[in-house]
Amino acid sequence: MSLKAQITEDMKSAMRAGQKERLATIRMILAAIKQREVDERIQLDDSQVLAALEKMIKQRKEAITQFESGGRADLVAKESAEIALLQAYLPAQLSDAEIDSLIAAAIASTGAASIKDMGKVMGVVKTQAQGKADMGKVSARIKARLT
Repeated sequence: MSLKAQITEDMKSAMRAGQKERLATIRMILAAIKQREVDERIQLDDSQVLAALEKMIKQRKEAITQFESGGRADLVAKESAEIALLQAYLPAQLSDAEIDSLIAAAIASTGAASIKDMGKVMGVVKTQAQGKADMGKVSARIKARLT
């Protein structure tokens, strides 16, 4: 079953169970997927759905930062709950050791020696870690490794 079909099934079960907050978040996910499909006139595959989910998580993390600085604990809690639901659709996250081994392998395979080669390394690691790790943190680890 595709990820999009799984999300649709979860929406139906949330409707049956009367879980209003969960249902609202799942509908928001499906709306974002549908919007991208309509805009680009394509059917999203699982990797593209994962990219959309990651973008939504990133947006919520940024919103949490803003709400915390504004003293809005109620909105922070709402956004955190949405992040938890969004992350349930992502594959299992890689550990720090696994990320480090991916980076080491990418550096070895590309022959990267300096920060100038970061793009090459990032390209290799991104294909393997997409959806399984926060790419911002991965980028910072690569940068630290190459400097």
